[in-house]
Amino acid sequence: MKTNQNFTIIYILLALAQMVICNYCRISPFIYVTILPAMVLALPQKINTALSMVIAFITGLAVDFLSEGIIGLNTLSLVPVAFIRHPLLQMATGEENSGKDSPFGLKSAGIGKVLVTVIVAYAVFLSVYVMADSAGVRPLWFNAARFGASLVADSLLALLVIHVLTTKDR
Repeated sequence: MKTNQNFTIIYILLALAQMVICNYCRISPFIYVTILPAMVLALPQKINTALSMVIAFITGLAVDFLSEGIIGLNTLSLVPVAFIRHPLLQMATGEENSGKDSPFGLKSAGIGKVLVTVIVAYAVFLSVYVMADSAGVRPLWFNAARFGASLVADSLLALLVIHVLTTKDR
C-alpha cells in the first residue's frame, strides 16, 4: 500500500515538474523536453491498457491545461504511448518476465532494453506531437530536426525518470 502511495505522489510531482518544464524551460525551437512518455512507461504492469490510457489522458490534459501551449496536444500524443505500453514492455522483458509482479526498470530489464523501449515510446509520442504541432505549416527539414533532437534529449532524460518511478527496482 505504501509503495502505491509513494508512486502516486512521485507521479504527481513529476507531472508538476513537466508543467514547470513546459512553462519555463524553452531550450530551443528544435527541442521539446518532455518526461510524459517515461511516466506512462513506468506505470505498474498490473494496470491494464484501458486504465493506462485514461491515466495518460488525464495527465496529458492536466499538463496541457496548466502549461503554455495548445490544449490537447500532449494528450493526443500521450494516449498512443499508453496504448502500445504493454506490447513494448513484453518486447523488452520477454514473455516469461512480463508478469504483473515484476517491475519494469533499469535493474530488472537492463539499460539496453529499457533504452530501446524508451526510444520506441518517444518516437511514437514525438511523431504525433511534431505532426500535430506543425499542422503542415513548417517544412519537413524543421520537423525532422525537431524530432531527432527531441528524441535524443528526451530519451536520456527518460532513463532518470524511469529510475525514480520504479521504487521496487532500487
